[in-house]
Amino acid sequence: MQKALRFEAVDAEPLGRREIVGDARQFRRDQEASRRGLSLTIRGLSKSFDDNEVLRGIDLHIPAGQFVAIVGRSGCGKSTLLRLISGLESPTDGTIAFGEQTRAEDIRVMFQEPRLLPWARVLDNVEVGLGRQRASADAKARAESALVEVGLGDKRGQWPSVLSGGQKQRVALARALVSHPRVLALDEPLGALDALTRISMQQLLARVWRDQGFTAILVTHDVSEAVALADRILVIEGGRIALDVAVDIQRPRKRGSADLALLEGSILRHLLSGDERPS
Repeated sequence: MQKALRFEAVDAEPLGRREIVGDARQFRRDQEASRRGLSLTIRGLSKSFDDNEVLRGIDLHIPAGQFVAIVGRSGCGKSTLLRLISGLESPTDGTIAFGEQTRAEDIRVMFQEPRLLPWARVLDNVEVGLGRQRASADAKARAESALVEVGLGDKRGQWPSVLSGGQKQRVALARALVSHPRVLALDEPLGALDALTRISMQQLLARVWRDQGFTAILVTHDVSEAVALADRILVIEGGRIALDVAVDIQRPRKRGSADLALLEGSILRHLLSGDERPS
């Protein structure tokens, strides 16, 4: 906000500066226009790979702006569901409908690996997230703003090889955010990070989600991460939604609180009870 106020106060600057100011103003207007997340409704969604039925008749509605975490055992279908929502896979049966007509830049995915281009500097890697908009006059301003958003404004000219694992994931997050997505799909994006870096990234994700208002869908094996971040937790078992839990805990959430521990324990007991169920 302070940066925006400084931009507003420089109308007497030379033409070149005014053009930069104009780009920044347009960037802010675009950001405000895209703060609203998208709702989505899934009906009868199934996905098979040859004879392997991974998802079986999923019915689900996610309101606009909700933060949903999807947990479950390996191979239960949670990543497949995320890939279907993000358009990386096509369903065998059923439908996925968004609340409004979508554009390519409305839905972005962040993966477990940063997937940065090693031959491109940090700022250029973030610009890749703009897709066809990369040719626009304000592309660099938008990329720089996204880097500032994730706390890496001073790394714009660095090569990916000199960044830490956490910094690389911040660049990947900036790349996902630069087009102001209305749905952000997160496929285990913090799974390879050390414990302290992971907590820091969780806090960053919570902040940018709160600030930008997109719909967030997170796949994670970490139940504590799910209860710390999400409004709602879905447990997938055998290709179906076995549990749908509202996380009615006030934000900001205090790690290690009794409420979080109680909810985490309840979900873990459900997941672990699968070992005791007859096959």
